[in-house]
Amino acid sequence: MENQYELYMRQALELAAQAARLGEVPVGALVVKNGRIVGRGFNRREGSKNALSHAELIAIDQACRTLGGWRLFGCDLYVTLEPCPMCAGAIINSRIDHVVFGAYDKKAGSCGSVINLFELPYNHFPTAMGGILQQECAGMLSDFFKQLRK
Repeated sequence: MENQYELYMRQALELAAQAARLGEVPVGALVVKNGRIVGRGFNRREGSKNALSHAELIAIDQACRTLGGWRLFGCDLYVTLEPCPMCAGAIINSRIDHVVFGAYDKKAGSCGSVINLFELPYNHFPTAMGGILQQECAGMLSDFFKQLRK
């Protein structure tokens, strides 16, 4: 039986698959509050021609609109890839409580791989847990990049 982390991560993987079908790096994210998904997003940088179109930022934007405010207290973010510094900053600034991610990012991961921005003395300290459905999340990314090289 799947736990809640795996259940939501599978939904984030579905969003990542949507990104891959559009030729985007397959990263999916969702924001959950009290068991309800309030924001969804997947990478759209190529299509939007915008460096800010990361899955996490799109999901956070949608959650703010859904909940009617920029403070996302009581919310969890599920994302298939460890957040980069930009997204970790947005997580801190939006006051998300907890981040659950799948694959670790040795090149840009800012929840422990390269640095843990959540441990620095900012005004909010989200917690993070990585490695949820790690093989599936990492596999989707490596398959995407293998296809791109062909």
